[in-house]
Amino acid sequence: MQYHVKAMQSLDRVVELNVDSIDADDARRQVERLGYEVLALRSKRAGLSAYLKRPTTFPLTLFSQELIALLGAGLSLVEALETLREKERHPDLKQVLEQILAKLREGRTFSSSVEQLPSSFPALYVATVRASEKTGDLREALSRYIAYQVQLDLVRKKLVSASIYPVVLLVVGGLVMLFLLMYVVPKFSRIYEDAGKDLPVLSQLLLEWGKVMEAHGLLVMGCLALAGAISAYGLTLPAVKARLLSQLRSIPSIGSKLQVFDLARFYRTLGMLVKGGIPIVAAIEMVSGILPLSLRGPLQAAVRDLREGKPISQAMESHGLTTPVAHRMLRVGERTGQMGEMMERIAVFYDEDIARVLDWLTKLIEPALMAAIGLVIGTIVLLMYFPMFELAGSIQ
Repeated sequence: MQYHVKAMQSLDRVVELNVDSIDADDARRQVERLGYEVLALRSKRAGLSAYLKRPTTFPLTLFSQELIALLGAGLSLVEALETLREKERHPDLKQVLEQILAKLREGRTFSSSVEQLPSSFPALYVATVRASEKTGDLREALSRYIAYQVQLDLVRKKLVSASIYPVVLLVVGGLVMLFLLMYVVPKFSRIYEDAGKDLPVLSQLLLEWGKVMEAHGLLVMGCLALAGAISAYGLTLPAVKARLLSQLRSIPSIGSKLQVFDLARFYRTLGMLVKGGIPIVAAIEMVSGILPLSLRGPLQAAVRDLREGKPISQAMESHGLTTPVAHRMLRVGERTGQMGEMMERIAVFYDEDIARVLDWLTKLIEPALMAAIGLVIGTIVLLMYFPMFELAGSIQ
């Protein structure tokens, strides 16, 4: 992909460059290596295709699995990567492999090579590979990373499965209410129009809504569609997501469960790095970004305690980064020397707790949603037929 870059060469000179690169991060690094300071960067892909064509995601788990198989067959790292490059048909993914091979031929290590491609290889993957370079067992390190990803995917699938039915209920219920308000209510309003002065207040409101829909139905529907599109887009923005999560964390009952979820990810990632041979303080600094901002301050305080020589269990417990069960498991890990494995067991324990909470919430939310949607739809239908009952009574 080609990028157009506006950069500053000196204090009084601004230049514009065109750079071929796999992504924006790599294009920025290429320009900075030439001695420029990047001011603005944009893709040169224009027109509708800029919005329809999405960037290809590098299949990191599949890449790691294939690399393990080739290394196990006796190929060297360079030979294995060359094999993967030759079989790859997608140009963007093939370019990623070519960039890694080029850096390896320059004499760089595998970890420093993939570190130059942060959009394809996250920091945790780089740390895992770097730890394997100290032990000389890349296959084992990649296997641990794959197992880590599998566990995260299982947790993610549980969250998605728990949210599917409530979302379907909301969508179907919302469509039914829109149909009633947009189509059925205007039809009924015509019937009651002549008797409008004798109708109750709620029925009068229903009649007015019908008149508005008949006169400006397309405008109202367009505004609703625009509001829905803006809301859907807003939910995809990281800042909006962070704000919503921050609001949820401020609710005591929900915030405590979200903290358990955050700690489960933290301990699973930390355990994988510790098992790979990375010192505990360095591993914590690598994975600190996993935790929300509200827990990063306590984590930094715990790191200071560790540097002062305090035990891991005491440092984590004193700053609210454990539960009573996790604290005891950390103490067991300190006695047995199997801290990495014990941290992964803590994550499994937290995952089971999260699964129980999700199951309970699903059983609670589904009937509550059905009752709420039924109440709203029933109210709309009752308001539509109530004037008819009034007219029948007046005729008698």
